[in-house]
Amino acid sequence: MDIKQLIYLCNLERERHFGRAAEASFVSQPTLSMRLKNLERELGLSLINRSNNFAGFTAEGERVLAWAREIVSVYQGLKLEVESLKHGVNGTLRIGVVPQCSISLPLMLKAISDRYPQLDYRVAVLSADQLLEALNSHTVDVGIGFFELATLRELHFQAEPLQDNGVELLFHPHFFPQLAEDNAALTLEHAASQPLCLAEPTRYFRRYIDSHFRAADLTLRVVLETTSIFQLLQAVQVGLGCLIAPVGHLLPGMTPELQRRKLLIEPMSRHAAVVIAEPGRATPLAQHFFDEVRRWLIEAPQRQP
Repeated sequence: MDIKQLIYLCNLERERHFGRAAEASFVSQPTLSMRLKNLERELGLSLINRSNNFAGFTAEGERVLAWAREIVSVYQGLKLEVESLKHGVNGTLRIGVVPQCSISLPLMLKAISDRYPQLDYRVAVLSADQLLEALNSHTVDVGIGFFELATLRELHFQAEPLQDNGVELLFHPHFFPQLAEDNAALTLEHAASQPLCLAEPTRYFRRYIDSHFRAADLTLRVVLETTSIFQLLQAVQVGLGCLIAPVGHLLPGMTPELQRRKLLIEPMSRHAAVVIAEPGRATPLAQHFFDEVRRWLIEAPQRQP
């Protein structure tokens, strides 16, 4: 057994397809299949359910895969540590982010890049549940989203909470002049009377919004549902509707003609946080990033949402 076989196994889990896993591993499909069969022969276990295509892992394969993730993560961390010792903090950090969190991710990344200019980022947009799964399986190095803090403690993650400044309604005053008449916080009843552009119901933030309006016996008129923040902003820009979003999620300079009103709504049960694995298991890049985020949030509170 060698590290490449374990990497191939992890790539197969991610891609769920032999051909794509081979491409991700930079080998031919016959080579990948042969190396995985050799691993099974060496272990004396059947790891993969095979038909004409990949059909998942056996129960034994799932258990071996859990160890493979850990070993590959440590191996990759070692490689990054060696590189950082040679060249300073550099490399590519894999970040998983919930689309509507309580902070602007690019604002955070710009601050970190000023200190570590050789860091690159690959950002995957995930649901809150997918994000926790990705952190557990080491397919992302950093998670930024909504979490149950008790769950994070049980799983021994490091977490830096992000400040919760509530929720706001974003609108274009040309199309909704009645909302621009004052800056007072809006009631749920007032917000429910507007056409709304919201994230899809599968997203945690949308479920949070829906639950509070439902508890107030209010029905929302949702004219647009999408997971795309870009589409939501475009819809608000042209007057299709208004957007409900966490305060601090959007940069005001991006849309100077749009206006905001705070929404009177109870805080979320989950907490926005930046999360990485426990000390010793987090990759060096993730730990450097996490420590810098913590410093940035403490020293520059004006940048918080």
